[in-house]
Amino acid sequence: MSPHPPTPAEIPLPIDEPSTPPAPIRVMVVDDHALFRRGLVSVLDEEEDINVVGEAGRGSEAVRLAAGVRPDVVLMDVWMPGSNGIDACSQIRQAAPRTKFIMLTMSDENSDLFDALKAGATGYLLKEIAVTDIARAVRAIADGQSFINPRMANKLIGEFAELAKQEATPPSAPAIPDLTPRETEVLKLLARSLNNREIGERLFITENTVKNHVRNILEKLQVHSRTEAAIYAVRAEYVS
Repeated sequence: MSPHPPTPAEIPLPIDEPSTPPAPIRVMVVDDHALFRRGLVSVLDEEEDINVVGEAGRGSEAVRLAAGVRPDVVLMDVWMPGSNGIDACSQIRQAAPRTKFIMLTMSDENSDLFDALKAGATGYLLKEIAVTDIARAVRAIADGQSFINPRMANKLIGEFAELAKQEATPPSAPAIPDLTPRETEVLKLLARSLNNREIGERLFITENTVKNHVRNILEKLQVHSRTEAAIYAVRAEYVS
């Protein structure tokens, strides 16, 4: 006989194990202004999910430090004595490929923004940002998002829009040189792969005259061969 089924009071209930909180975000702060750097560290240290693991005042110092502490996120100034933060980003990425970067700077130059993005930064903040937003930016970058100051984001969007506009605009035809009517006729036939004899037969002129016209055409177009002249004719829309 099987034993009696357990009463409800005897049925073991699953016990919820406490979930392990995620590890704090490891942050390194790099800025040559010691007072600003210390203030930034103090603000971040108040956040339970952020742990400042190092600070540096120069790019070269940051590169050496990052190799040891392996930060998740680096808050980096752009311009510092000795080396700039953009170069330091590139070097740190080689030693710690998973590290993410936020440029925190006074520079609103387009060139600095683009160079920082090329170096691997996914955040670009001006130092006018509210202190309360810095921790939010760190969390966003650590989570794989981008975080760019709105004014700089508008510049970035404008640059991409201009590039798209340039790509959508067909290249303009080259300026048409001052060819004589006969030279123009010769160029059109040359571009259709006719040789000197065939061109002469079409235009009822001698082959030697065709050669003279071709020589003048090459000189006026500033090209060195019949092939280059033919390409010019197509681009200038002499022929389709």
